[in-house]
Amino acid sequence: MRGTDYRGLLKADGPIVVAARTENVGYAELVRIKDRLGAPRLGRVVDLSESAVAIQLFSDNTGISLEDTRVEYLEKPLEFRVGEDIVGRIFNGLGKPADGYPEIASSDLRDINGMPINPSARVYPRDFIQTGISAIDGMNTLIRGQKLPIFSGNGLPHNRLAAQIIRQAKVRGGDSQFAVVFAGMGIKYDVSRYFIDSFEQSGVLSRVVMFLSLADSPSIERLLTPRAALTAAEYLAYEKGMHVLVVMTDMTNYCEALREVSAARSEVPSRKGYPGYLYSDLASLYERAGRIEGSEGSITQLPILSMPNDDISHPIPDLTGYITEGQIVLERDLAQRGVYPPIAGLPSLSRLMKDGIGEGMTREDHRDLAAQLFSAYAYVRSVRDLSAIIGEEELSARDKGYLEFGDAFEKRFLAQGEFEDRSIERTLDLGWSILSLLPREELVRIPEQLIERYLPAAAPEA
Repeated sequence: MRGTDYRGLLKADGPIVVAARTENVGYAELVRIKDRLGAPRLGRVVDLSESAVAIQLFSDNTGISLEDTRVEYLEKPLEFRVGEDIVGRIFNGLGKPADGYPEIASSDLRDINGMPINPSARVYPRDFIQTGISAIDGMNTLIRGQKLPIFSGNGLPHNRLAAQIIRQAKVRGGDSQFAVVFAGMGIKYDVSRYFIDSFEQSGVLSRVVMFLSLADSPSIERLLTPRAALTAAEYLAYEKGMHVLVVMTDMTNYCEALREVSAARSEVPSRKGYPGYLYSDLASLYERAGRIEGSEGSITQLPILSMPNDDISHPIPDLTGYITEGQIVLERDLAQRGVYPPIAGLPSLSRLMKDGIGEGMTREDHRDLAAQLFSAYAYVRSVRDLSAIIGEEELSARDKGYLEFGDAFEKRFLAQGEFEDRSIERTLDLGWSILSLLPREELVRIPEQLIERYLPAAAPEA
């Protein structure tokens, strides 16, 4: 009979305990463990065999003995209570209130693992989301329903950038409500406090749902945090018709927790010790973004991951890049030269950009202007490499002009204030202003009629 207590464990190894399998237990099922004093703690089934059940505790195993522990299978996975009141609230990594307020007044509980989406019901992402950041809006445009990760490194300002995007992000030209779901995994207390204070001071906390799993929380909690956050996002998007931006940081902490749990289960490791199912596990999170036919709402994802040793070929960014539609890369060299945000002009890419820009969405010159800026900046990098070898004084006048363009591009277009919110029109005008530093014959990627229309009217830098 389900719900019956079973006494005794076979093994207790850190956060993993093993019980005898006495019934048809389900994978990822919630389990209540009671120690010898009767104190309850929750866990989740993480492995099954014909004779045993491996349970990952959401806390440590202090007070648990093999003989006196009782195990109760709860016949359900971990669930999150949804309702309209979740907006403006702060939860811990398991979806329990962490802001001092009571539980959500709702009886609607949702499985945090979500429901599979029929691929034929997906709607292709097309609408432009304005972040107010020129390097993103102008060069790597974020589209509603897209998955666009931020690849960062230790010490780079990805937290500041994430907070700025949350403060400024908006959907233009529509009446739909806009909400943000923030998931922090394995982050330090001062980082969580920074985000909370930033949202409170800017007044956006009223449209943010926060899930915080701090660095001292159990590893298993980090694996559940993004799932609880995405469950909240799916409710707001597909049932309440909101545009939802999901920011998840730091996915590297999530993957480290996955590796730790995998090692505790004695699984055969793959690349750099990560489990062989890392790709499919990440895909189970990233693919919960998108738009669904018949719903006005959408889920757009901005996962943030810090690349170990700034290695973009590391398994975490490598596999993430296969699943998502591009990436925004933060560059250490730009950060060291005082450029904020230090978004790299060339490695960054938005594969869906072409479908959300142009006349009627941003502006008719956006696509050609971005292509010209990319092309010119790519040439700047090659000129800088040449200059390092032969010296700047040996460069041609044309190459010196490109060096001037490159400095202006980084200092005026890529760089902007942390609280500076630029409209897309301001971003595009600024791009034209910087292109005016080059001879007109160098603008080979822009049609002549657009040059005639926008280049003479390009506004100088204020």
